[in-house]
Amino acid sequence: MDLDKEIQALNDQIAILRERVKKGEHQLINEVVKLRKRFKKLAKEKMESLSAWDRVQLARHPKRPHTIDYINNLFTDFIELHGDRRFADDKAIIAGFANFEGKPVCIIGHEKGRDTKEKIERNFGMPHPEGYRKAIRVMKLAEKFKRPVITFIDTPGAYPGIGAEERGQSQAIAESIMTMGSLRTPIVATVIGEGGSGGALALGVADRILMLENAIYSVISPEGCAAILFKSAESAPQAAENLKITAKNLFELGIIDYIVKEPLGGAHLQPEKMYRILRRALRDNLKLTENKNLDKLVEDRHRKFYSMGRFIEK
Repeated sequence: MDLDKEIQALNDQIAILRERVKKGEHQLINEVVKLRKRFKKLAKEKMESLSAWDRVQLARHPKRPHTIDYINNLFTDFIELHGDRRFADDKAIIAGFANFEGKPVCIIGHEKGRDTKEKIERNFGMPHPEGYRKAIRVMKLAEKFKRPVITFIDTPGAYPGIGAEERGQSQAIAESIMTMGSLRTPIVATVIGEGGSGGALALGVADRILMLENAIYSVISPEGCAAILFKSAESAPQAAENLKITAKNLFELGIIDYIVKEPLGGAHLQPEKMYRILRRALRDNLKLTENKNLDKLVEDRHRKFYSMGRFIEK
């Protein structure tokens, strides 16, 4: 993105000067302040004029924090669980238990990987059915031990390969959705990057659905929609607008409950600040589900999803 390159360059320059100031070059403080003001002005102007397609690019930014980054920075004592007890361990999904501000919780999330080797190992964040079955297994453990479930959604979609279909991909997704729908423990889901199709929804049936400001959440990717409806990948920006995939769109439609503001320029520019912002958002939204009667919790969750969707007459 051109807008990202310009903002990124300023941010990098500020970071370099700050390091020099820390090492004793205090004469550079005024220059840092001046650049910081310029950065804020430019970033605010750029971010206010973003199109849906611009946000797609930000949601996919290679330096954007991933599930594993949030686990490492928001939680302590994380213990990862592996395998679905039927076929294999799918590394596209991370699942386990940890502490969040001193309280035990369950964490489940998609992980895309960083470098080429890890991306291949994690299948670019596209889970196989065993990934969803692992998630279901951990969800049921969370229910048994009365632990709130926190999910992080960041996937282009479930893996569509022949092997995945042969092992019951659609059934695994359906079972995950069904399990979350009636799970007798609080669930908070956060869309941190891409929320693609059923592969995302399989971790998205929650009491509170959060979404980062520059994340996307949709039944299909803009490219997939453009290929089907417009017969051309070049129409992806138009498809992105029509799909209403941004946090603002989805909040207005009642699909999500809370928009998590990102630092100016996007989460990838100031990840430490993003961790602090999301920590507060998770804390506040978990509190809304605490001490709630479990029958009422599940009933409200059912009502929430049954009421989604509307007809617009023209």
